Amino acid sequence: MAAEVEVLEGTVRNILEQETLKWVFVGGKGGVGKTTCSSILSILLTQVRQSVLVISTDPAHNLSDAFQQRFTKIPTLVHGFSNLYAMEVDPKMEEDNLSDEGLEGFLSELTNAIPGVDEAMSFAEMLKLVQTMDYSVIVFDTAPTGHTLRLLQFPSTLEKGLEKVMALKNRFGGIFSQATRLFGLGDEFNEDAMLGKLEGMKDVIEQVNKQFKDPDLTTFVCVCIPEFLSLYETERLVQELTKFEIDAHNIIINQVIFDEEAVESKLLKARIKMQQKYIDQFYLLYDDFHITKLPLLPEEVCGVEALRKLSQHFVTPYKPSLTRGTVEEVQQRISTLRLQLEEAELELERLQKGKEEA
Repeated sequence: MAAEVEVLEGTVRNILEQETLKWVFVGGKGGVGKTTCSSILSILLTQVRQSVLVISTDPAHNLSDAFQQRFTKIPTLVHGFSNLYAMEVDPKMEEDNLSDEGLEGFLSELTNAIPGVDEAMSFAEMLKLVQTMDYSVIVFDTAPTGHTLRLLQFPSTLEKGLEKVMALKNRFGGIFSQATRLFGLGDEFNEDAMLGKLEGMKDVIEQVNKQFKDPDLTTFVCVCIPEFLSLYETERLVQELTKFEIDAHNIIINQVIFDEEAVESKLLKARIKMQQKYIDQFYLLYDDFHITKLPLLPEEVCGVEALRKLSQHFVTPYKPSLTRGTVEEVQQRISTLRLQLEEAELELERLQKGKEEA
């Protein structure tokens, strides 16, 4: 029974307490608050880990907006922290890294020919970089679901790329080597150099992929909102993660409207009813998940202070400020209505005065 209560309450404490974790992915449909959640998770992890790196692989790059600080492809210390770093990586191959000549130019052409290879190679380069750094834990603020699933398929995408290169080499090997000599491109443009580069990236990705499939090292946090499309997308994401053998046992339901307004609103009432239907379905489908509910806020969550403030609901379940049917709730409703009545009477008086003067 105690375990059930823990699941119903739901926090991310299990992630903070899992000391072996090296990779934490945060993903979900676009616009559900992934960046806010990954930023807060990284802030919470700084309290229990020596060093934390949060990486955005979303082309929209909202990490800079969340922390209100400019980030680049180089890890930068976040203002107000001594152990939190952030970086933003473009999932597309960066143009300034590729020259039009020789091997790099050919690889650039190859990446355009094979869908997904550009992201795979860019991701491999980033992972190479990250592995040389000594961070205790790395949080990924991923792109919307489709991109994330492609990211998990990178090893097989590169495998396909290598097969295509090998097929081209076998078919046109002779012509290819003659052409390279003819145009004076030299040894850096031979097949071995190309294959070596692709093989190297594939090795890095396969090594990391092994880590991604280890539940002691990697977990995936699904962020969603209580609406049909988001529920559907989360279900698809969880199924794909299971297929790729990637551990996931946390769902964050964002933008939940709690029934805590003193004056009732028909619109809010309807939204609460609609949301509750999907929240019930989440609990039904994911009874073995830690489900964390976050309230819909009247303002945007921007800057370290706002992120810290919201972080309390990640470790302690949010409790509405009002409980319907209590003496306190009725008293508050009466005082709110009195205040609104006074304001309305003053406005009426002002309007009547204006009418008389006219």
